[in-house]
Amino acid sequence: MEPVTPPDLRAGIDARDIADGAILPGRVDSEEAILIRRGSAYFAVGAQCSHYHGALAAGLIVDDTIRCPLHHACFSLRSGAALRAPALDPIPCWRVECVGQRVYVRERILEQPAGAHRSANPTEPSSVVIVGGGGAALAAANMLRREGYAAPITIISADDSAPYDRPNLSKDFLAGTAPAEWMPLRAGDYYAEQHIDLLLSTQVSALHINQRRLQLADGQKLDYGALLLATGADPVHLEIRGSSSMPRFYLRSFADSQAIVNAAATAKRALIVGASFIGLEVAAALRQRGLEVHIVGPERIPLERVLGPEIGGHVADLHRSHGVVLHLGTSVDRVDGTRATLSDGSTVDADFMVLGIGVRPALSLAMQAGLAVDRGISVNEYLETSAPGVFAAGDVARWPDPRTGNRIRVEHWVVAERQGQVAALNMIGRKQRYDAVPFFWSQHYDVAINYVGHAETWDAVTIEGSPASNDCAATYMLGGRVLAVATISRDLESLVAERDLELLRASTP
Repeated sequence: MEPVTPPDLRAGIDARDIADGAILPGRVDSEEAILIRRGSAYFAVGAQCSHYHGALAAGLIVDDTIRCPLHHACFSLRSGAALRAPALDPIPCWRVECVGQRVYVRERILEQPAGAHRSANPTEPSSVVIVGGGGAALAAANMLRREGYAAPITIISADDSAPYDRPNLSKDFLAGTAPAEWMPLRAGDYYAEQHIDLLLSTQVSALHINQRRLQLADGQKLDYGALLLATGADPVHLEIRGSSSMPRFYLRSFADSQAIVNAAATAKRALIVGASFIGLEVAAALRQRGLEVHIVGPERIPLERVLGPEIGGHVADLHRSHGVVLHLGTSVDRVDGTRATLSDGSTVDADFMVLGIGVRPALSLAMQAGLAVDRGISVNEYLETSAPGVFAAGDVARWPDPRTGNRIRVEHWVVAERQGQVAALNMIGRKQRYDAVPFFWSQHYDVAINYVGHAETWDAVTIEGSPASNDCAATYMLGGRVLAVATISRDLESLVAERDLELLRASTP
């Protein structure tokens, strides 16, 4: 069958060929594009998400935006601007003109920074300092510059690498399908071009709220006008008898992932301690590298606490089908050289181990400064801490959830980035509430799980479709109220669930 050539949108489309709410794939000159109709309005934008190149034709139109089916990035149909992470860059956008019954795509619309024509605001902070070098930090700095904030911005990171794509550490990079040069979130010259002072391998030893001053480990002092704490989380360390006799790794940083890659290059067997999302993703990545992989975990069913027994059981079966050996309901008692003895008396031989049993928020700086802390840094709906002018975002932030009325802390990459963006806006006086629906994705071989919402507990779960066929949606409810939805191979349904949860928030007092 001959491939179908997408229509030339410059040559015009009969308006009757595109229904209201439809997305029509096409091209503008040599670029792939989509044409969208909303009532009597038409929009033309690029066909691929600027994050991981998801096909936007399979996405969801919400008001004057389009959302990516892969990881829920959101773009303006009027300008192509990236409105919500994980996408930080715009997509192409063209002017559309209707002449009679035909719709024509005209010249490209150049994105204008939202703050390009705004007047100087004397209440804006004299400078912004961001402590942390992850997704929240970069997203915040990026948003400040996009909004026209021209004062100094400093990012202080304990990491030795510029902000990078953390989700890939346990996914494509570890599996060997994403090269190292893909990992940085921004090219090396970005920070100089945007006048962002990036301090790497730098520790903050003290925060003095009253003086609006930070002290660095080397004794240097740094004043700030507004401060964002995005210090992330640290891996929980596990003491195992004799474990020093076997190479062991935690996975949190780019350097950690590179160290595991180096170990895997000469190894044949790996032991993963912890059947968490990280542990399971590491197992999948190492299996793709051809290693024999064993997972040890105390739970009866992996991920049961988050996804329930049906989806968790399917994930376990998926890993078994790829040759992973699961040792569930047990733990590592001791290690002797290349042999680990488990609590049930069985043994596992391995060349190295990876420990993935969870993380704890990095709170020492906030506690030293006297900020309100409750299993995370307590923030209000604007992500501001108990100290005026000091904000928190990402894994450390514990904020009021507008859907349940509870305070929650979520360790998701997209949440961190979106919180960084909202905190940045509030630093310059926008008073924007953070009320986004949490989202994360997890990759296991060629199976992706998308999860929207937040359900710490639930009393009912309904499953449509078949987990065993990698085609299902699980809805988690408490008291008849939908809290979260997990999907496999139902990307559009995940987007719809996200939109519906937003509407639930909008209709709730």
